[in-house]
Amino acid sequence: MADKLTAEIRESFGKGAARKIRAAHKIPAVIYGHGTDPRHVTLPGHETMLLIRKANAILELDIAGQSELTLVKDVQRDPVRQIIEHIDLVVVKRGEKVTVDVPVHVEGEPFGSAIAEQDASTVTVEVEATNIPERVVVDVEGKEAGTHITAGDLELPAGATLVTEPETLIVGIVLPAAPADEETAEAAEAAEAEAAESDSAE
Repeated sequence: MADKLTAEIRESFGKGAARKIRAAHKIPAVIYGHGTDPRHVTLPGHETMLLIRKANAILELDIAGQSELTLVKDVQRDPVRQIIEHIDLVVVKRGEKVTVDVPVHVEGEPFGSAIAEQDASTVTVEVEATNIPERVVVDVEGKEAGTHITAGDLELPAGATLVTEPETLIVGIVLPAAPADEETAEAAEAAEAEAAESDSAE
């Protein structure tokens, strides 16, 4: 489902204009794609921030009474204050397929003392623009150490096609690292010292 927002056409450009837009609690954005010239718009700040929390958000924009379906392609944030400085949107059509990176979410507990090490945080899929999954789930419940889960092993939502190389490692099930040799040696030395002290005390 697409989330609806009202966008205003932007006539002023440059850093000064962008600062004024952000001061008014709005976000500058550009829309491109499908052979159209880039269009500069302004989005409502708070509403937009809520909607783009999820990856690959689809926004249905009302631009001067015209409806435009767009995919959030890039969000530029201030590295210090983390405020949104600019958003890139790409035009999509209903039924059209797009290539996107979808977050991978690991669920479950491996067997025994084994742990799941996530090697890739996203997987690239081709999917209908209006049916992009929020995440792909990897179930590691009861998996034993030495198990490797690759992109080709993932259960993708209906209609999604894997773009990532199938042999790409997503999650590996491993045993926790043993204590460092130095720590083991120190513990052994401490035990020997204690034994020596108790011997001399007797």
